[in-house]
Amino acid sequence: MTNAPNSDAQKEPNNDALGLSEELLAETYDVLRRMASRQLGRQRSSATLNTTIIVHEAWLKLSKDSSRRFADQSHYLATASRAMRQVLVDHSRRKLAEKRGSGAEHVNIDDYQIPGSTAETQILDVDAALSALARKAPDLERIVECRFFAGLTVEETAQALGRSVRTVERDWARARAYLAEFLDSQS
Repeated sequence: MTNAPNSDAQKEPNNDALGLSEELLAETYDVLRRMASRQLGRQRSSATLNTTIIVHEAWLKLSKDSSRRFADQSHYLATASRAMRQVLVDHSRRKLAEKRGSGAEHVNIDDYQIPGSTAETQILDVDAALSALARKAPDLERIVECRFFAGLTVEETAQALGRSVRTVERDWARARAYLAEFLDSQS
């Protein structure tokens, strides 16, 4: 039997399972901040988003279900990476909504240059590609969440998902190829 995290781990009662607690946050806070910092390092700096906000928002998302249980700390970190993805996508959607008008004065577009792709649109594009990938291969989606959104290394991803390093490397290559093809077809 593998210790791979899955949705069944949240449903099956397990005396050894971890529950969300202040102790769990204290034990993993530095790891979560490192994950968030890696993600922010790939983007332009934002005055409205920082590592602390990402970690705290992800924790709030996870804590909405007080009965949630995790098989182990790796399962918790993999789940936290998904929550961080959701935080980043939600933030990007809000930023783009603000840019689309949200109460702003309308101006003639011919008077202004249209900027290129922004970090927010890139995150939403990757999220759309990831959703399409999830329909074809959900196992690849989890790897992309850990590698791209949480910034985990291949070894950390393998541990978090309960897979071998070689399998994660192979699946990461497949996922990148699929995402690149999807994103190229969208532009």
